[in-house]
Amino acid sequence: MANIFDLFKKIETEQQPKAPITWLLVGLGNPGDKYTFTRHNAGFLAIDYISQRLNVKVNRAKFDALVGEATVGGQGVMLMKPQTYMNESGRAVRQAADFYKISPDHIIVLSDDVSLDVGIVRVRKSGSDGGQKGLRSIIYQLNSDGFPRIKMGVGAKPHPEMNMADWVLSKFTEPEQKLIFDRYTDVFEGVQKIVAGDADGAMQLCNRAKKD
Repeated sequence: MANIFDLFKKIETEQQPKAPITWLLVGLGNPGDKYTFTRHNAGFLAIDYISQRLNVKVNRAKFDALVGEATVGGQGVMLMKPQTYMNESGRAVRQAADFYKISPDHIIVLSDDVSLDVGIVRVRKSGSDGGQKGLRSIIYQLNSDGFPRIKMGVGAKPHPEMNMADWVLSKFTEPEQKLIFDRYTDVFEGVQKIVAGDADGAMQLCNRAKKD
């Protein structure tokens, strides 16, 4: 007689088949605990939230990134946190895209944006890097800007003379953390809509004013 625990494992495996990877979901940030709650790590933090919602771990080293696999709307999605530091993010993305033969329109990038107030989210189907060096690296490595991205506002420099690197590597205040964390539900739902082929719906959902 088969062990009952082995039967449970078999049932679980049969009910949750892995879908082939057809999408990349890339959060931008810098590795290391000291950067965790900095403005530049809004993308990493979004991946952390989404991975919890999908009940997957993003902890396997591959493609110069930490990765995890999930199924979203029946499609296989690789969640990625490049470990190359922000300015070389594209290197990890290109490796994964080449391996799985994924076109730019199936690569969703989650990034910070200093031109948007904290709590503002914008979905774009394509476009320039807007000065964000992680996006710049991805565009260069893919030789394309035709990938969807969800940009999360982290606020502008408080003083014009402040160095931009110092600003994006500064930490969110507690009220700012709440503002941006409150939008991660929308970011997750926006990702689901993009994967389902409804980028316009993702824009309608996310490109609204921040919650009161």
